[in-house]
Amino acid sequence: MADKFSKDVRSKIMSNIRSKWTGPEKKVHNYLKSRKIRHKMHPDIFGNPDILLKGSNTLIFIDSCFFHKCPKCYKEPQSNRNYWIPKIAGNVKRDKENRKKLASSGYRILRIWCHDLSDGIGCKVEKKIDRAISNGL
Repeated sequence: MADKFSKDVRSKIMSNIRSKWTGPEKKVHNYLKSRKIRHKMHPDIFGNPDILLKGSNTLIFIDSCFFHKCPKCYKEPQSNRNYWIPKIAGNVKRDKENRKKLASSGYRILRIWCHDLSDGIGCKVEKKIDRAISNGL
């Protein structure tokens, strides 16, 4: 299936994707803030986690289903495959190595997929976060 956008339009769309303060990150931040859960957004820690839960040594990664190859909903790109497939495979490999290094440094890793936040913070994500906080304090 061909891309429904022209190459220039697709390039513009992709260039507007940001790495910090994305919609899903804002949802989790607002949830934590509303519950008065101490956290730091985008802490300066190896692996570039999205959130550090203070006091529990837990790092939260909010991963895009496309860029990090979600096992539930990832679909291979149909255009520019020579670029995207190795790029995404590299992301997956790097993610695995980073999680392993962070875990060996004493951090607990919490991974949230963007599809889990599509309708806001759901029970599944709330339980993940609450479990991480209660186990870490």
